[in-house]
Amino acid sequence: MASREALEDWADRWLQANREAEQAGDWKPLAEFYTDDASYGWNIGPKEDVMCLGKDQIREVALGLEMEGLENWVYEYRKVLIDEKQNEIVGFWKQIAHKSDGGTDEIYGIGGSWFRLDENLLIEWQRDFFDFGHVQKAFMNLIGSGDLTPTMQKRIERSLAGEKLPGYYPLGQAPSPLF
Repeated sequence: MASREALEDWADRWLQANREAEQAGDWKPLAEFYTDDASYGWNIGPKEDVMCLGKDQIREVALGLEMEGLENWVYEYRKVLIDEKQNEIVGFWKQIAHKSDGGTDEIYGIGGSWFRLDENLLIEWQRDFFDFGHVQKAFMNLIGSGDLTPTMQKRIERSLAGEKLPGYYPLGQAPSPLF
């Protein structure tokens, strides 16, 4: 297991890399934090889970496709908890959209990312959690105010049309369990 100091350093590097990704509107460089065979998943409501397997799919789907349309969003980490006995870190964040009028719209509640790191301090397992109902409400508010990006609008339209998106699985059928 890694030392407490090594895990704290990792968390600092992760948070800085996230800030840089938000500024650039490109989260794909974060893929370098993952092992080649990592898994990264989250639940998106009562019907589906998302699960990405391997660094390449994490880069292209979780950090690419799934972040398209969120270029004006930040995921402000509020608290980071470190468990050096299990090489696990949990970060609690808020999802905040920057609106065209200079204001922000924040998803109510708190979300988070739970990471398990390997002996080389690379993510081998990540699970995100958030209140999907509040996410839906925030997106409806952004649609109403005209602040939903065109890219996100197209994603929503594809989803509503029933298009099968990569990494999406019926509830409980992802190739790696959510927990």
